[in-house]
Amino acid sequence: MAPFIFWDLAVAAALTLLTSYAEAASYNGLAITPQLGWNNWNSFGCDVSETLLLGTAEKIVDYGLRDLGYRYVILDDCWSAGRTPNGTLQANETKFPNGMAHVADKLHGMGFLFGMYSSAGTYTCAQYSGSLGKEKQDADTFAGWGVDYLKYDNCFNEGQSGNSLITRNRYAAMSQALNQTGRSILYSMCNWGEDYPWNWAQTIANSWRMSGDIYDSFDRPDDRCPCTTWDCALAGFHCSVMNILNKVAAFPDKGRIGSWNDLDMLEVGNGGMTDEEYKLHFSMWAIMKSPLIMGTDIRTMTPATLSIYSNPAVLAVSQDPLGSPAYRVWRYPGEQDEYGQGEISLWTGSLSGGDYIVALVNAGNVSLVMNASLTDIFFTSARVPTEEILQTWDAYDLWQNRMDDETALAILNGNATSIDPTTKKPAAGAIGSESARYNSTALSYKDGLAANHPALLGAKVATIQPKGALEVEVPRHGIRLFRIRSAGGGLRKRDEL
Repeated sequence: MAPFIFWDLAVAAALTLLTSYAEAASYNGLAITPQLGWNNWNSFGCDVSETLLLGTAEKIVDYGLRDLGYRYVILDDCWSAGRTPNGTLQANETKFPNGMAHVADKLHGMGFLFGMYSSAGTYTCAQYSGSLGKEKQDADTFAGWGVDYLKYDNCFNEGQSGNSLITRNRYAAMSQALNQTGRSILYSMCNWGEDYPWNWAQTIANSWRMSGDIYDSFDRPDDRCPCTTWDCALAGFHCSVMNILNKVAAFPDKGRIGSWNDLDMLEVGNGGMTDEEYKLHFSMWAIMKSPLIMGTDIRTMTPATLSIYSNPAVLAVSQDPLGSPAYRVWRYPGEQDEYGQGEISLWTGSLSGGDYIVALVNAGNVSLVMNASLTDIFFTSARVPTEEILQTWDAYDLWQNRMDDETALAILNGNATSIDPTTKKPAAGAIGSESARYNSTALSYKDGLAANHPALLGAKVATIQPKGALEVEVPRHGIRLFRIRSAGGGLRKRDEL
């Protein structure tokens, strides 16, 4: 059976070179790892308020999510009441009676960073006042309010698009204005992949949307998301998880330290997918080094949702200091589902410390035994065995230690602050102790990985012998995700001959 795509040599070669950029500085010193946080849009749309933001922030703290790294609380569209007579943006006083500076102060006091929204157009997407032509004034306003993050949309852009230079210049105007404020403000471009931002945005933005808007579906096609490849004249919206993944597969190497491909906000917990599909969604966004922005109602999360967002072994891949996105090695047709969709694929990539990520993705309609050979994982364009193929590797399942529902429910109910290391059940007290949930505030992912913190490694489930393979059953619309680590030893090259 012929694959759709086999051995994407250009991508693999580019990602090999990416390791040499690991020390490269971000253009503004921010987003050294992909940003983590929460945004209201997917769950609430225009129904926003000071109460919603601050109440959600409190729950993010209570559920341990802030200390897992979700630090940005991002307010999307519909916050505005237009402009004052001198042209200054102003907040809706009914929704935000104490003003935006008050919201920022409260969030900062809880250990968060505050995100704000505007559009590189005359209007925002919900038809509030946009920032096109008013970049300096609005950037100064945001900085004065204490904003730490700007999501900058693409609606009502007055036709200033159609080629990369026109679009770059439009977005560069806000980039320059933000930098001139003297405040550190992460710049998140949201131009839906129009005019190929992955080719030019690295020097002006910390992330860029590479596709039309996501919706809460695993693979259902939708005419409002008309393109299935990256080269798209109309980005659209209502794009499924698999639609977005198959687009970004062509250029994962364009994301790097300080500037990331943004696959859009996470839909985990919004009810449109199964648990296995949500695990795949979260895992693939993490290994592709997309920003991980929660898009669900944190206040009503289920235990299953909390346990996905709380997986430190997957978050450690997202926040790995090497900053190298995974890439797709191969892709084959799979059993088709009710939407006529179905495929299987292998993705792999480099991690710090000589580890590698391996993802076996089954987007087909039935569970399937899949395998990843060392030859596939460490494939090179030279088509000769590499040293890695001749080594022994330990495989660590990154979902094996997933928090169980009982523990997650106890956390949601406020009855657990730590986990007993023996029973893996809720234990009283001991916040910050060895038995507590992983706390990246106390120990960064970089330092935790360097110390081989067990919460970040997953569970060892297999050893791959030299020239061998990892073989596992992958559920329907599911993923098996592994960190592999050299176990030492293996064949010498002359033994292999």
